[in-house]
Amino acid sequence: SGGIDSAVATGLCKQATDELSAETGKDYMTLGVFQPYGEQSDIAHSYEVAEAFNLKHRIETNIEEAVDEVALEVEHGLKSIGMSRHISRGGKGNVKARTRMVTQYALAFELNLLVVGTDHASEAITGFYTKWGDGAVDITPLSTLNKRQVRQLAAVLGVPASVQGKAPTAGLWEGQTDEEELGITYDENSAYLEGKTVSDAAREKLERQYIKTAHKREPIPGI
Repeated sequence: SGGIDSAVATGLCKQATDELSAETGKDYMTLGVFQPYGEQSDIAHSYEVAEAFNLKHRIETNIEEAVDEVALEVEHGLKSIGMSRHISRGGKGNVKARTRMVTQYALAFELNLLVVGTDHASEAITGFYTKWGDGAVDITPLSTLNKRQVRQLAAVLGVPASVQGKAPTAGLWEGQTDEEELGITYDENSAYLEGKTVSDAAREKLERQYIKTAHKREPIPGI
């Protein structure tokens, strides 16, 4: 995505597959999948990460056409029940996230790979990921880390400075940033998870968000 979480996950995966290849003599692959929606303003950062970690295997799949077709079908469906309107910005953002995962799992099936998630503890507590989108993965190597720790690991791994210093964003619409959307800084989020003192306002927002998004973290209920 061009963000710090995916960059750290890339570095860890490349290190792991390089070690496996050296140990076994077999060719283990870390595949970088670049998935812009039309024009992605920071896609150069994605390729910087690929260069930094010597990522030989790369695929770019533009999701714009697929997402727009799904959005159009949703709008046709709404119209059929008397609701003539466009799909909402948030709804289309979720379609983007889920379309990316459909593509990644199709590639993983063809190449016998695992799909690696980039969610971490700071996202888990707020539920700041798309259910069955970027939350649908095979392994989550960052899951026990908060955002501050992810940043520390990025520095150790050698993630490009341009990626380390940028504002975190899910990239689901123009101008979106995580902290602005949540109304909580990642420093406050990380401090809360570390058991440190945070403002009452930050604590209350985090705890409300945790309760609101509980359904994302719980198993699928049966009857």
